[in-house]
Amino acid sequence: MKIIISNNSSVPIYEQIKNTIKNQILSGELESDTMLPSIRALAQDIRISVMTIKKAYDELEAEGYIVTRQGKGSFVTPTNLEFKKEQKQREIEEYITKIIEIADQYQITKKEILELFNFLYERDENE
Repeated sequence: MKIIISNNSSVPIYEQIKNTIKNQILSGELESDTMLPSIRALAQDIRISVMTIKKAYDELEAEGYIVTRQGKGSFVTPTNLEFKKEQKQREIEEYITKIIEIADQYQITKKEILELFNFLYERDENE
């Protein structure tokens, strides 16, 4: 498992770790029932506080991405396609919201945005 931390990012380190692991799970890079490194091992490996790793793991568990089994470690939970789809739809909604904000700021109409979307979508389908 590869985790890259950016000290220049405004995103807290625990959140960078959480997001990296979550993205690896959603992409299928980390499969169901894969054992994650122990909190101490990961902290030592990437030279981050144990408490930071624990916070990332705790949030991943609260969000349903991993499960911790007492005395055995943390494992990727079995993911279903509906859960993955829901996560990706939320991500798309965030992007669309940002597009709408930018369009409003520069008086770009809904029609213009939809034309651009359709053009780009069709172009990608033809490639």
